[in-house]
Amino acid sequence: MPRKRKENPPEYAVSDEAAAYIADALMNLALQFEANAEIRRHYGSLTPRHNHNPWQLDLFRKHLPF
Repeated sequence: MPRKRKENPPEYAVSDEAAAYIADALMNLALQFEANAEIRRHYGSLTPRHNHNPWQLDLFRKHLPF
């Protein structure tokens, strides 16, 4: 039998200063994430797509040392 959820979830008291600090930290995290995603998209647009044609010679592949 599934548990019943409480009708009213508990409310936590947080000072305005703490709420502002948390909001600022979350905004910085979101901006860093967006910047990384933008860099990844930009890098992806600059790198050529790999052709999986076995007849094509790949000059830039990393070769294992013998």
